Amino acid sequence: MRVWGADGALQVDENSFTIRVLFSTLVTFALGANKGNQDFSVPGVSPSNGTAIVVPIGAYTDSQMQFETEVLDGLVRVYNHTRTYAASFTSAGTMRLIVMRWG
Repeated sequence: MRVWGADGALQVDENSFTIRVLFSTLVTFALGANKGNQDFSVPGVSPSNGTAIVVPIGAYTDSQMQFETEVLDGLVRVYNHTRTYAASFTSAGTMRLIVMRWG
């Protein structure tokens, strides 16, 4: 991909910025499970060079919520609740975890 600025100068190209998918897997939390997390080893990823997302692989129910991700050094953690909100509920189901490194 190439991006040019308003002045016509090249801003970003395939030599200045890349995104590489390092890891992809399905993550499942059981219905009624306690608040918890699952850890996935992803060598080479860190908070300064990586991003993790989860994508639902099926239809949501009315009570289902998005899983939350956290990127650490060499590790991605997926939560079945909102980790910074103590009163959050848990979510269940299966979502695809995609971990990307950029630079």
